[in-house]
Amino acid sequence: MLVTRRLNLLLRTIEKTHNDSTGDKHASLSIAVSEPSEPKVVTDIPGPKSKQLIQELDQIQNVGAVHFFCDYDNSHGNYLTDVDGNVMLDLYTQISSLPLGYNHPALINAVSKPENLSTFVNRPALGVYPPADWVSRLQNVLVSVSPPGMTQVQTMACGACSVEHGLKAIFIKYMSDKRGGKAPSKEDMESCIANEAPGSPPLTILSFSNSFHGRTMGALACTHSKWLHKLDFPMPAWPHVRFPDLKYPLEEFVEENRAEENKILEEVEDKIEEYNKKGLPVAGVIVEPVQCEGGDNFASADFFQGLRDITSKRGLGYLMDEVQTGCGVTGKFWAHEHFNLTDTPDIVTFSKKMLTGGFYNKSSFRPKEGYRILNTWVGDPSKIALLGEVVNVIKEDNILDEVKVTGDYLLSGLKQMQVKYPGMLSKSRGLGTLSAVDFNTAATRDKVMANLRKKGVHTGSCGEKTLRFRPTLLFQNKHVDVFMERFDDVLSQFEK
Repeated sequence: MLVTRRLNLLLRTIEKTHNDSTGDKHASLSIAVSEPSEPKVVTDIPGPKSKQLIQELDQIQNVGAVHFFCDYDNSHGNYLTDVDGNVMLDLYTQISSLPLGYNHPALINAVSKPENLSTFVNRPALGVYPPADWVSRLQNVLVSVSPPGMTQVQTMACGACSVEHGLKAIFIKYMSDKRGGKAPSKEDMESCIANEAPGSPPLTILSFSNSFHGRTMGALACTHSKWLHKLDFPMPAWPHVRFPDLKYPLEEFVEENRAEENKILEEVEDKIEEYNKKGLPVAGVIVEPVQCEGGDNFASADFFQGLRDITSKRGLGYLMDEVQTGCGVTGKFWAHEHFNLTDTPDIVTFSKKMLTGGFYNKSSFRPKEGYRILNTWVGDPSKIALLGEVVNVIKEDNILDEVKVTGDYLLSGLKQMQVKYPGMLSKSRGLGTLSAVDFNTAATRDKVMANLRKKGVHTGSCGEKTLRFRPTLLFQNKHVDVFMERFDDVLSQFEK
């Protein structure tokens, strides 16, 4: 009944807004109609209700990561409301995982559709017992937004397991090639049960410093961002090399940055040779189009093309981890589309704003046997139903064009703040609305974030001293203005 009442209210308001709106281009259809016009802070954050709930939760589990408790019923669009009634402009959006904001009408409508009822009530073991409409849902949603040149897709539950199984697909392909396409031997099948060669070969994956690929063990072996992620866990001895450390502004350091990237590509070649000679052959390379958790580190299209050239030449898998960069946040549906690679990556992982996990892969990276890439659920069809609505909004309202416009406006504002506060800010950068700026110290950044929250702006950090922006796809120039006004006010206090 609650869903029905909310849906009816939203639909009535949408109709009125559609008839009367003179605001932003797609405001009537794409932003939750009851979105606030500005933040409102009535208590400290966390407030008394949040603090009480944190104490209660602490009796059950560790609460070291909990910031505050949320009132999702009263959160709308780009604004998040907490249990104490504080309304915040949300530029972090559930760790970059909210595509259309809070309580978007299209998603609420999806929950109420009769044809989706079974999808939300039942959660099938999709790899073994998929529902009758599963093929059409995959084709209409995930296949319709496939990266260029890719038609194979495998759903998963989250980003980490997407990476984990993507790595497995690389290993399967590598060993199949080594066997010349022949079936595994009896020795292969028996030895792997005991974690021994030849069935469990000492293969490795090459990754990069400051990378983040997930918290499961294989993904962690490729993660090199924070000690909190890895401490006390046994890790395989897999190779990694530096990620490019570009100088900004980019247009002033073209030659220096090109030299930096070329040097690292040479290090990639050298590291592959080193591990091959040690009897730990590299089966593939994993990389993020933008290193998000590690500090919003960017590299050029030439660098990613260089990795494609190396992996193609050596017959290695090339996994592009788009868990945080996919679903349009960069102004293209997939961030690696900006690179215009001569050949698509072999595997592209996704999650976050895609609402479900999974990966696309070339047909040559598809296992021959069943059960090789599997878990009980391998995803959730209800999330595909929701993602279908997200994809429809993106296409029908030309959201990617809007993301480019807002992203340019946001980056321009950050650069202006950088000029105004040169001793505090540096390296403003971004692609679409996936943007960031560095502070002079981590302590300054953290203090700015705390003061922004007091003014009703919720942000996120990454790397050593970076403030990152992860708004919804419906973030607009007017939201940038709200943020910039408060950002300027907070920064000005440090000048006094």
